[in-house]
Amino acid sequence: MNAADLAERFQKEFHTQPAVFRAPGRVNLIGEHTDYNDGFVMPSAIEFFTRVAVSARSDRRLVLRSAEYPEDFEFDLANLPTAPFNAWCDYVIGVATILQQAGCAVTGANLLVHGEVPIGAGLSSSAALEVATALALLCLTDVTMPLQTVARLCKKAENEFVGARVGIMDQFVSCLGQAGHALLLDCRSLDFELVPLPEKLKLVICNTMVKHQLSGGEYNRRREECEQGVQILSKYYPGVKALRDVSPSQLSAQTKVLPAIIYKRCLHVVEENRRVLDAAQCFRSSDLQGVGRLMRESHRSLRDLYEVSCRELDVMVEAAENLPGYCGGRMTGGGFGGCTVNLVESPEAESFAREIAERYRRQTGISPEVYICSPANGAGAEPLRGRLTRSF
Repeated sequence: MNAADLAERFQKEFHTQPAVFRAPGRVNLIGEHTDYNDGFVMPSAIEFFTRVAVSARSDRRLVLRSAEYPEDFEFDLANLPTAPFNAWCDYVIGVATILQQAGCAVTGANLLVHGEVPIGAGLSSSAALEVATALALLCLTDVTMPLQTVARLCKKAENEFVGARVGIMDQFVSCLGQAGHALLLDCRSLDFELVPLPEKLKLVICNTMVKHQLSGGEYNRRREECEQGVQILSKYYPGVKALRDVSPSQLSAQTKVLPAIIYKRCLHVVEENRRVLDAAQCFRSSDLQGVGRLMRESHRSLRDLYEVSCRELDVMVEAAENLPGYCGGRMTGGGFGGCTVNLVESPEAESFAREIAERYRRQTGISPEVYICSPANGAGAEPLRGRLTRSF
């Protein structure tokens, strides 16, 4: 459903013409589980969008509807829920709550949401919804807010209301991604660089169609394990505030004081930060073999050190090897299922997608979804091109 179609449906349901905002999902090329450790990541926005159509109301109520889900929700802005419902509305409520806490005079609004980003695939459907919602609600106020600030507030909404201890990466690239580029982000300073990707490459994203139920608790546990590592290492290196501050030699020197499992988690993060910076340099110098090698190293580290892979992800990664046009790939996202991301030369992308799907199907009995994408622009308003002239 494009912006004009969503706006037309909105008119039918709410009898007024909306503004429409979109925000993309993302795929992370390299730099997994480094964002909440103040490290480096290199995601790209992708051509799957969440769109939010919005119009003002005369009262102080939020009326929320979805083009995908049957549940409608309605809330009073003066008395928003303080605990999540475990439903899609949580991301909208969380954003509205955080905007109000930040001093934005959020007004009553009708919202109609449509999402293209596959749910549960690790492509950040939640951040896309948060960012599109924030832009929609802000357009009804007098507040002008930099996109970097929007990203920080949306992250806060997911952390504090939804309860997912995510880092800043997803919301940031959803706001500031650019077509044709990956985004090299320093998750501490929020300094970023747009890294051009070769035009001859496609991002081929392979959805394993599994999401193991332990993922939610394990994600937060990995974060706690990293924090334990920082607590121990900071006793020996006072400047260490996050794993971002730990060098490989410092970590190696303290192997005896770190519990084995904590050491493994820390080693992944420390080495993954180096891989991100090295991958950016490889892209700058058009060294795609180097990028592919780093992506393979990243997957092995996530599998063996951080232990967030699973059989299906490993099978999908292995299935890509030796296919024509393949440069490199890895699991992407939080883990325990979801997707792999592969860099594939454009002329071979369609045949790569068919063959990897068949290889995976033969080994697992599962029919995957495969998406051929290019880097996309970040969030913004959708032009409606004057198509909506009907009145009700």
